[in-house]
Amino acid sequence: MRTLRDISDLRDALSEYRQRGQRIALAPTMGNLHAGHLALIETARQHADVVVSSLFVNPMQFGPGEDLDAYPRTFEADQQALTDAGCDVLFAPTTQTLYPRGLDHQTCVHVPDVSEGLCGGDRPGHFDGVATVVTMLFNLVQPDIACFGEKDYQQLAVIRKMVADLHMPIEIVGVPIVRHEDGLALSSRNGYLSAEERAKAPALYRTLKTLRDALEKGENPHKALQQGRQALYDAGFEPDYLELRDRTLGPVDTATRDAVLLAAAKLGRARLIDNLTLTLPAATDTSADADSAPAQ
Repeated sequence: MRTLRDISDLRDALSEYRQRGQRIALAPTMGNLHAGHLALIETARQHADVVVSSLFVNPMQFGPGEDLDAYPRTFEADQQALTDAGCDVLFAPTTQTLYPRGLDHQTCVHVPDVSEGLCGGDRPGHFDGVATVVTMLFNLVQPDIACFGEKDYQQLAVIRKMVADLHMPIEIVGVPIVRHEDGLALSSRNGYLSAEERAKAPALYRTLKTLRDALEKGENPHKALQQGRQALYDAGFEPDYLELRDRTLGPVDTATRDAVLLAAAKLGRARLIDNLTLTLPAATDTSADADSAPAQ
């Protein structure tokens, strides 16, 4: 695997692959890699001849008081994991490389509508930071495909809309959530959990499964979401949101069949997110369900 830090070196290396007519896939990461990240590499390998991964803790997507300084940085271990997974090129730029004029003077990419509410409501400016750095990486790598995890469901929706709106010739591939045996979705932030909190953490997934089963059987969404929120409180979480949306992240209505449950909840220092897709029965009535509408 080639590890590159400079933009000019990256462009030169990728030019060689393009001249040979090889298909390029990109799997962006912020490092501290786990099996979920490596699933991106595996999926990318299935779709392309050359796999590029980026490792960059993007300050633009962290808000005031968030964990930018504390975010785990494990470069050597990540480099080895990517090598073992069959990654061809690792791009690991510094902040100065990507933001030479500083964040206050940086051009931003804003993706309307789909970035609002959910994590966008709790983390103002977060998705502007995500969209900006991903646009940068797309411009630098010019991949044929790019792989993103479905655990960050809203992020994936933001990127898909951005690519469609800006007519980027890139296929976006969503990679299914990788979970521990007890159901907890793999996340770099799981490392913030104490032993006691780690034992409680799978309750988030169990709550979503219980909700999914109830909703697919026709239970009233307003009632089910209230019960789900209470179950999270009882398990020791502080929920940021628990919502039912259609799979484009629009509001559900009586015609909605393909839906998604999305949750974010704090447990100690960790903010955990998860989601489950489901199929609503034809008789579901969501007309009075304020809790399932997009956050304002």
